[in-house]
Amino acid sequence: MSLKELRELKIQAGVVKRLYKEGKSYLKERDHQIERIERITAQGADSYDIAKQNEVLEETLQMIPDCQLRLQAAHATLQKLVENQDSSWAGTDELNQAIEVLKEVSEG
Repeated sequence: MSLKELRELKIQAGVVKRLYKEGKSYLKERDHQIERIERITAQGADSYDIAKQNEVLEETLQMIPDCQLRLQAAHATLQKLVENQDSSWAGTDELNQAIEVLKEVSEG
């Protein structure tokens, strides 16, 4: 078992996990921003304030597809590493973590 390969597996699992959380964060931010725009519009806020909040929403909406593409690429890389695993990786924390991350992202 190569320490370099296990290190790469651990790093890639971390990348997938981070990108998954980042994607969920952007979706949550999108929903929050939509609620904020609806609330300030109903309260009769200044059109400048509403426009600025719409700009923030647009920036968030632009980040979601980018994040999803990066997650898909990282997920595919991790999946490939797990599928092509060395037999000596069996039972290692790194492999178990990678499998758990793949499962979490697939279910989520």
